[in-house]
Amino acid sequence: MRTPVALIIFNRPDLTERVFTEIACARPEKLLVIADGPRPGREGDAEKCAAARAIIERVDWPCDVLKNYSDGNMGCARRPATGLQWVFDQVEEAIILEDDCVPHPTFFRFCDDLLEQYRDDERVMHISGNNWLFGQKQTSYSYFFSHYCLSWGWASWRRAFRHYDPEIKLWPVLRNTSWLMDVLGDRRAVEHWQKMFDLTYAGIDNVNTWDFQWLFATWAHHSLSILPKINLVSNIGFGTDATHTREAANRLGKLPRSTMIFPLEHPPCMVWDKDVDQLMFDQTIRPLPQLSLYDKICQKCAAVLPTPIRRSMSALKFRLSQLKQIDESRSS
Repeated sequence: MRTPVALIIFNRPDLTERVFTEIACARPEKLLVIADGPRPGREGDAEKCAAARAIIERVDWPCDVLKNYSDGNMGCARRPATGLQWVFDQVEEAIILEDDCVPHPTFFRFCDDLLEQYRDDERVMHISGNNWLFGQKQTSYSYFFSHYCLSWGWASWRRAFRHYDPEIKLWPVLRNTSWLMDVLGDRRAVEHWQKMFDLTYAGIDNVNTWDFQWLFATWAHHSLSILPKINLVSNIGFGTDATHTREAANRLGKLPRSTMIFPLEHPPCMVWDKDVDQLMFDQTIRPLPQLSLYDKICQKCAAVLPTPIRRSMSALKFRLSQLKQIDESRSS
């Protein structure tokens, strides 16, 4: 397989092994591995991180393995963000998988073909392996054009990821314009994503993620994402040990994977499928998280707080959370 593969791992060797097995079958010529370090004071973390990293040593095919391992714990926002920036410093394009995203074998060729098809087309920034439509939207073509860049198995180019900004510094400039309505065309979706971007910009803990910022980048540059007509990647990481996907019964968990048929049937024109995005918003995105009073206050202040103060607050909260983890570990 010609496209480099990037794998993001942490402390779940059992899940990492399942994803690694699929990568080994694809035999990429280059594998880039991003690993976070153990959390301070969390018993067993160091051993689990080491076990996950040991799986990478099993590469037994001709492959250039590049490693970006963190000694300390950076968290599920900063570690993927810095790791992905490193990936696209190394290569022009890549297929990205996390340790709980198990791809169908045809996922790799799907990404390979579309990375080549749209390599020089600035209108596309993201290729996803996910379909969350539960059969409610059919097409005779191999994929849809969406505004949602679903990232449980995806691919992109350096030319696109150069727009990624983990601090979404453009948000205060765009927030009170018609920009989001122009992108989404739905008042409910606009209200939802205004809240999410407010929290992300403010560095609120319960939006501890890297991918809202990627979504923001694609929307800020009026690009489209590609979603397959069938689901090609299954997220097996739902459960109590997960950071975000803790509801084991969530219907997005362990979605069946299907076989993509080749050669791909390309749509005759590049048109945003609003029905696809409406279905996904109504079925999987619309429910809002419950916010604490603190989060609500920070949300209101996000667009007006000076950047140094906002960053200092986020750094202080991160350090306090680390100290709390250490204290809890000592008490147990």
